[in-house]
Amino acid sequence: MALLRLTSQNIRFVARRFAGTVVPVSREGDPNYIYADRLDFPAPKVKFVRDENLTPEMKSLKDKEAGDWKNLTADEKIQLYRLSFNKTYAEMRAPTGEMRYIIGGICIGLAVSALVFGFQKKFISPELPHSLNEEWQEEQLKYNISIRNNPVTGVASQWDYEKNEWKK
Repeated sequence: MALLRLTSQNIRFVARRFAGTVVPVSREGDPNYIYADRLDFPAPKVKFVRDENLTPEMKSLKDKEAGDWKNLTADEKIQLYRLSFNKTYAEMRAPTGEMRYIIGGICIGLAVSALVFGFQKKFISPELPHSLNEEWQEEQLKYNISIRNNPVTGVASQWDYEKNEWKK
């Protein structure tokens, strides 16, 4: 039962997340909704600080918001903005430094892979077959020429049998 409930909760969460990316809707009544700053939807209808969480100073500032904005100071305007949104668009686009960890992880993964490959090459892999030896390949070439192997388009077609040398 708990596993089934956990699964249905996960499905609901994914469905809500998908619906939020397609059509942004206000979910102020949903207590499970979490505010998130997103670049694709930088101005959600849900406030960063809900009305029930406002302090008395914040409430007085909200009352001033209903009046003339010329009477507000720059700091009060910034505080009002921060009540609605956590980050500005520029702050959302600012680099977080996460790329350093990603590149470091990739480098560590490549280094471990190189060590495993070197270990396998040195201690686990069998020796190369004798057919990769240069002397054996020369002997095989002489043998193919002597039996006139593939005389139309192959190795034997490149050999001049009268002069005992490669054709020029």
